[in-house]
Amino acid sequence: MRDDDSIRNESVRGLDQSSRSARGRHSGWLSTILLVTLAGCPAGQDPPVDGPDDPPTQSDASVPIDETDGSRSSPGNPDGVQTPVRFREITRQTGIDFTYRNGEETDQFAILESLGGGVGLCDFDRDGLLDICLPGGGLIDSELQTSGLQSGLYRQLASLQFAEAAGLARIPDPSFYTHGVAAADFDEDGFVDLLITGYRGAQLLHNLGDGTFEEVAEDADVADVTWSATAAWGDINGDGLLDLYVANYVDWSKENNPVCSGMGVPRDVCPPRQFEGLADQLYLNQGDGTFVEVSDDWELRKDGKGLGVLLADVDRDGRLDIYVCNDTVPNVLYRNVGDGGLEEQAMLAGVALNERGMPDGSMGVDLLDYNHDALPDLWVSNYENESHALYRNQGRGLFLHVSQSTGVTAVGRLAVGWGTIAFDVEHDGDEDVFVSNGHVIRFPLNAPLAQQPFFFENHDGSRFVDVASAAGDYMASAHRGRGAAVGDLDGDGDLDLVISHVKEPVSILLNESESSGDWLQVELIGTSGPRSAIGAVVELQVGDRTLTRQMRSGASYASTNESILHFGVPREAGPIELHVHWPGGGHQVIEVPQLNQRVRVVQESDTATTP
Repeated sequence: MRDDDSIRNESVRGLDQSSRSARGRHSGWLSTILLVTLAGCPAGQDPPVDGPDDPPTQSDASVPIDETDGSRSSPGNPDGVQTPVRFREITRQTGIDFTYRNGEETDQFAILESLGGGVGLCDFDRDGLLDICLPGGGLIDSELQTSGLQSGLYRQLASLQFAEAAGLARIPDPSFYTHGVAAADFDEDGFVDLLITGYRGAQLLHNLGDGTFEEVAEDADVADVTWSATAAWGDINGDGLLDLYVANYVDWSKENNPVCSGMGVPRDVCPPRQFEGLADQLYLNQGDGTFVEVSDDWELRKDGKGLGVLLADVDRDGRLDIYVCNDTVPNVLYRNVGDGGLEEQAMLAGVALNERGMPDGSMGVDLLDYNHDALPDLWVSNYENESHALYRNQGRGLFLHVSQSTGVTAVGRLAVGWGTIAFDVEHDGDEDVFVSNGHVIRFPLNAPLAQQPFFFENHDGSRFVDVASAAGDYMASAHRGRGAAVGDLDGDGDLDLVISHVKEPVSILLNESESSGDWLQVELIGTSGPRSAIGAVVELQVGDRTLTRQMRSGASYASTNESILHFGVPREAGPIELHVHWPGGGHQVIEVPQLNQRVRVVQESDTATTP
């Protein structure tokens, strides 16, 4: 690792460059750089399939495109829901045209078709504008041989104007069928790298800092994965380097592709219960560009069917914990006890099962403080006939399933949830929750293949109400949703959505919600540990109220959100003060001079402690 001063100086130089290139977009950003630096990253039917060489088509189960402006025509708001939440689809205007392909056109009915892909948001070229990475999926031939499709990399050239850059960036075609993207600067050189997960392969794309990448998975010893649905980065052992957790799914293969009958049809995709789960993998960063797998040494469980993973400080002890969402088997919570140890405590903590004491089909996950008690709560998106789960943190390592009492179950149990994100959409101080929905089998009986997403508006930290039907044409329409990520794409202070689907183009949703307050965005730069500061907790004192956000890794499903912390701040809030709790226990207090800014906070050397 480099010393604190070299990291800080490099951070300042990078900020100067990105601020110049993005000044027109972030005109409200301040220019003074100190240790705190202010700165401008139809039910039961399958839609028509594409031939192997045909261009992908949009699912006819979703609402048709309005050719005039690229948004879907509105199905209306039949429930008369009133909400300030509003998103407008702008995909066509952005220059982005990308569709995840799952290979189902050859009718092999492989469970591989079910998972779909994710979304990665990051500023890979450090020009101050968020870019978008999109895994492409793959093909399955008649002999059950799989192949990968090129990932999309879209560089933002100007506000909401993107150009395809995978070729110029020298991103190679994957040799394997892909799913997720986990973006992080694993070698601490100041440029974000990309890990692409998938079936029997992984790409670790090392950012060379000149707009291009090199593939280093083999050299880094992280290519030997089984079926990695998703992954997350974080300093697990407290040595200041980003480690890698890979969540693996089930033991499907061409030799193990059983024939499963469907609901009234001779064949459909087999359920995950038909297969054994695969062990997850933990790779420790050696600091020389290589990793060592320690899954056995650290006693990771081998019976998971992992789809979602979250790295965050769940118990607020300064160390990164690991929460894994498994499909049809209990979820796993590894509590980090330090000294190279993890203790699996999901059952004890109350986050392994649902309210009936049964495992769910869990796909997506996020962390939030929905009730403003400064304790991180867990949110999990689940399968049909199950409720999305909200686990309220009770303190002392215990959680309570509160989906019923908070109104989450009021939406019914027919949706199949995937990518899910907690964020304050309208700047009222409460974190709301988005869920991307879509079925996994070809011929579902109880619910349609394409499904309307959920948008749970948080009402004063006590109850959630689904307002998707009134939140814009995309939200009111049905889609084969999968991964989703959130970030401030246009630099206006609110957070926008990018959503991946199966055999339907990716959607870019601009946040046009009616704001009820101001905003503050916080970018953290760690110095004693990884510069990404994953696990850091920021508390915003707003009068007598405390708003809490945490820098987390993983989350959603197979996706990466923009690496900032976003606060909505009620107007007339009075003096504002930031309290930053760094990983390892260091504490820093910053007085915020004004709102509606992005604040960069560099860790002071005297806050550095060892976990």
